[in-house]
Amino acid sequence: MVMGRIGRRGLVRVLVVCLGMGVVVSPASVWAAPAAKVEPTAQKSAKPTTPEVTPGEPIFAMVNGKPVTVRAYRGLLAETMRERFYHGTIPEGKAEELYKEVAGRLVDRELLAGEAEKRGFKPDPAKFEKTLADLDARYAADPKWKEQRDQFLPQIKANMDRQSLLEQIERAVRDVAQPTPAEVGAYYDKRPDLFTEPERLNLSIILLKVDPGGTKEEWDRVREEAQKIFGRIKDGADFAAQARLHSQHDSAVMGGNMGYLHGGMMPRGMEDQIALSQAGVVNEPITTLEGIVVYRVEDRITAKLREFPTVEKRVQDLLLRDRAEEAWQKTLSRLRAGAKVEIVTPQLPGGK
Repeated sequence: MVMGRIGRRGLVRVLVVCLGMGVVVSPASVWAAPAAKVEPTAQKSAKPTTPEVTPGEPIFAMVNGKPVTVRAYRGLLAETMRERFYHGTIPEGKAEELYKEVAGRLVDRELLAGEAEKRGFKPDPAKFEKTLADLDARYAADPKWKEQRDQFLPQIKANMDRQSLLEQIERAVRDVAQPTPAEVGAYYDKRPDLFTEPERLNLSIILLKVDPGGTKEEWDRVREEAQKIFGRIKDGADFAAQARLHSQHDSAVMGGNMGYLHGGMMPRGMEDQIALSQAGVVNEPITTLEGIVVYRVEDRITAKLREFPTVEKRVQDLLLRDRAEEAWQKTLSRLRAGAKVEIVTPQLPGGK
């Protein structure tokens, strides 16, 4: 049956967004929590204990006595596939890993919602009212929305209320105390790698390209040409002029100069040789993945630890971030350790 201006797919899309099935509070949840009690059982019906479950709806798992629906599992799985994989296709050999990850995130979501309720958090009614107003305005002229609006509102509200609790519990857990000046200083001393400017060097190259699949004769011919260029520079020819004449690298217009580079920015296959090269000395041609290269290190700036006053705010922010993440992971571990997770539908390949 055609559903009018929204259409069945459009309405489903609206519901998925409103229900928040793809919204994940835990960024690194793991299904196989070591202390969690997981008990696979045969498929059975479960009495709905939250507004999210309709009577007779298939249940994926029971978490501390509360149901997680197959619908929620399918929704989060589909959303994850769309966001993570090209054309929504799971790479070969990754399916089982993904299914477990989605299951773990659903369980974590239930545990966190329960924790939020224990702490006395209440859903934010303003968020639901705003969403409802937006939907009513967007589909004001659509008869299907008017016809089915009341049918879907309880489900939309229940899931938005749940998401509101999840957002509140995460904010509360991550709201850790500001570190003291002494703690900030100790963090700086403990993690100098985070506040050290890496070594940089100014590099000039002359690249003579060779097809990676070229014959030995082709490589030898280009290598011989590079050797002649190297010899001319050793005899006093200007490196920049030779680069403009012969180099097939983008830097040729700059006389072969690539500017200041740091680790990870070096041309592939040259890192080891560059590390041993003296500044100002033209080097023998070397073979890289792209071809034969004549190069010269123009200047080196050694790695330097930045002084504490210049990075104090960054040190404080990183320490606060680490502590917030530590508090979050400890909360998840505690909730998982005390959880009773009963898998009602143990096999859901592809979310079917």
